[in-house]
Order: sequence, then C-alpha cells, then structure tokens
Amino acid sequence: METINHENQTFEKINFSEKELKNSTFEKCVFTNCDFSTISLAHTSFSECKFIGCNLALTKLQSSHLKDVSFKDCKLIGVNFYECIDFLFCVNFDHCIMDYVSFVGKKMTKTNFLECSLKDANFSNADLSSSTFKNSNLEGCIFNKTQLKNVDFTTAFNFTLDPEINFIKKAKFSRDSLLGLLAKYDIVVE
Repeated sequence: METINHENQTFEKINFSEKELKNSTFEKCVFTNCDFSTISLAHTSFSECKFIGCNLALTKLQSSHLKDVSFKDCKLIGVNFYECIDFLFCVNFDHCIMDYVSFVGKKMTKTNFLECSLKDANFSNADLSSSTFKNSNLEGCIFNKTQLKNVDFTTAFNFTLDPEINFIKKAKFSRDSLLGLLAKYDIVVE
C-alpha cells in the first residue's frame, strides 16, 4: 500500500472516522478539535505533531510511530499505547482525559502528564524515569515492576504503588501522598 505524506499542515474540526489514514505519515502537523475516536491508525507515523482538543477515545495504534507528539485537552480513553513502535517513542500530555490507557512495557522517560486524569491506567513494566505527574489523578493506576526513578509525584493524587515491586529510587513524593506508598500495609496514619 502506498504511503500518503502530510507535512506542516493544520487540520481543524475534521471527523477522521470517515477517512482512511492507515499507512499515512504526518510531520509537524497540528490537529485541532478533530475526531479520531474508534478508528485504526495502524502503520501511521506522527512526528513532531500536536493534538489539541481532539477525541482519540478507543483509537487503535497498532504498529504506529509517535515521535515527539504532544496532546493537549484531548480525550484518550482506552488507548493502548503499548501497541506503538518503541523506536523514538516520545509523547507528552497536558490536561488530557486518559482513563483506562495502557503503557505496558513502554520506555517513556521524561514524559509529562500535566493535570491529566489517568484512572485505571496500566504502567506495568514501563520505564517512566524522570517523568512528571503534575496535579494528575492516578486513581486505580497499575504500577507493577515499573521504573519510577526520579519521577515527580509531588502533586499527583489518588495513587497507590508498592515500593517493593517498583523501582522508586529518588522519586519525589509530598508528605500527603506518602499514604499511597503505605496502603498495602493497611496501617492508620494520624
């Protein structure tokens, strides 16, 4: 199948569910208020792209490339980022709804999650070293054998993680969030 290339383009208020995007390449493109919900972006490449106010709920990303891609005010519910190609995978999120997403096994150091909802997200076996969860809701998130070295959790809330099965060296926590580290011990802190 022939690859369709897009470079330095702006897409506004487009419903992509009616378009075929497989095997497309987007470089330095901006997507504003577009709808990608439930479509397949298999074998699609996004490089240095921005998604602003877009709906990507349940979007399929099998064998897609996300290289230096930012999402702002987007809905990404149920997206399996683990299906993306690992090579040069780099994403950042600002004010996004990301409940039920999965980053299982992804290497995503220095990723920013700024004021995001990440309820029931799965970070098992991921490398989040030096990432930031600023004012993000981590209720029900799964951290299992996750590399959390130097991660900033100081303003994150509603999280529980087991320091015995995760790698948390030099991770930053606020005093209020320490209960999330002690939850498995079922102790009372007054």
